[in-house]
Order: sequence, then structure tokens, then C-alpha cells
Amino acid sequence: MMANRKRAVAINLNDSILTPGGLGTGDGLADNHRMAADSSPLRSGKIIAFVGVADLDRAETFYRDTLGLSLEREDRPFALIFDVQGTMLRVTGVGEVKPVPYTVLGWEVPDIRATVQALQTRGVTTERYKGLQQDELGIWRSPSGGQVAWFKDPDGNTLSVTQF
Repeated sequence: MMANRKRAVAINLNDSILTPGGLGTGDGLADNHRMAADSSPLRSGKIIAFVGVADLDRAETFYRDTLGLSLEREDRPFALIFDVQGTMLRVTGVGEVKPVPYTVLGWEVPDIRATVQALQTRGVTTERYKGLQQDELGIWRSPSGGQVAWFKDPDGNTLSVTQF
């Protein structure tokens, strides 16, 4: 039974319609990925970001007033819905938050120094990480040249700003 299954896979790959003269470009792997992406049920959907919080009132103050995000509507006691440059951010009441040691939400910014300075004037403190060389503002430069600064929301969720 197993031998037949392996043979069928080999035949399907060798007899692919994605070969020269078939429907594809001749680059079978790239064509297979392109066809999979074109037929994806999520390809045309808009992504929604989620972040869990314990206290929606405290989160509203932080995300709206401190970060300056646009609160579109409230779905209390479940969530606050923010618009972030056309992406929906659902700040969701989860009861108890269990912070994780990585970024859960981040923004790409054109000028990270100005962004961090503006956040600091609003009371945001950048995080410092042992082993990373961060400048006086808490900005780390990656080997590829990207710059990142991290900070936390009132529930301990790690957020970041990045300049590529």
C-alpha cells in the first residue's frame, strides 16, 4: 500500500501541468506556490490583529490616549475596536493575561527616534534586554540594519516599533 502511494505522488509530480507547454511558467515549485496562493480562501481577506487585556478601561486609556490610536467602536464587555491605518485591532478582554516573552503587536514607523521620543513624552518606557546593545532611547539595531524598540502595555504585552 505504501509503495503505491509513493508511486502516485511521483507520477503526479512528474506529470504536472506546470511544465513547459502546460499552464505554468515551467518553474514547477514557484507555479505550485502561486496556484496555492491564488486559490487561498484567505488571500482576499483583511487581517485583524488581536491583543488580550485584563481591564478594558485601562487598555482604552493606553491604546487611545497614550498611543493615540483611533477607537472606532466598543463591543463591551468583549473588546475595543481600533482602526490602525485600515487594519482592525481588537483589544480583547480576556480576564487574565499571561504575558509572553516576545512581541505580540508592532508598528513599522518611518522615523524610530522621533517615534520613541514621542512615546516617551506620553509616559511610555522602552524595555531593555540583556545581551542586546540598545542606544540611549532603547533602540536596537539588527545585523540587517533594521531598528527596533520595545515597550509594554499595562498588561505586560510586549509591543514594538520598527524602522527598516
